[in-house]
Amino acid sequence: MPIEGKAILIIMPNNQFDGDELLGLLEALKSTGARVVVLSKSGREAAGMKKERFTPHGTIIDWNKQEGFSGKYPAIVLTGGKGAAKSLWNDPIVPQILVDHHRAGSTIAALGTSIVVVAKAGLLPGRAACPADAAAQSELENLGIACEEIPVLADDRIVTAQGCSSIQPMVEMLLSKM
Repeated sequence: MPIEGKAILIIMPNNQFDGDELLGLLEALKSTGARVVVLSKSGREAAGMKKERFTPHGTIIDWNKQEGFSGKYPAIVLTGGKGAAKSLWNDPIVPQILVDHHRAGSTIAALGTSIVVVAKAGLLPGRAACPADAAAQSELENLGIACEEIPVLADDRIVTAQGCSSIQPMVEMLLSKM
């Protein structure tokens, strides 16, 4: 299902990102014809959990100042990794962006440990695909979110996926919700 030219925002951790998630997601989304914008809190080159390097297009605070873009993104996807707990879970700006976009009709998706951010934004309806990370599972449980042992779970325009092994079905679900 091509979405030629539509902009999709990926929000990644500052460091210790899951490279399999991020790079797999980028490849899957670009194959649809989407224009993908990747942002992080710092906007600087980041080191992944396997020592891979990635430089995002800019900072989260400048989400609406990306070249050739105006308005709201039709979809926002958060990627995880060990660094999500440090740079995304308690970030005050990301939940505001997610809620604002969701209210405007955008689809929100999260992979692995980043599911916690969507939960903290109050957008999960009490359940999510269960991330493999024990700390993320515990945090979701503390937030009253039931973890379901399925690769991808979609409720309305919110999609959660366990991790990198769930990228392709998550992207298909994301596209069907856009």
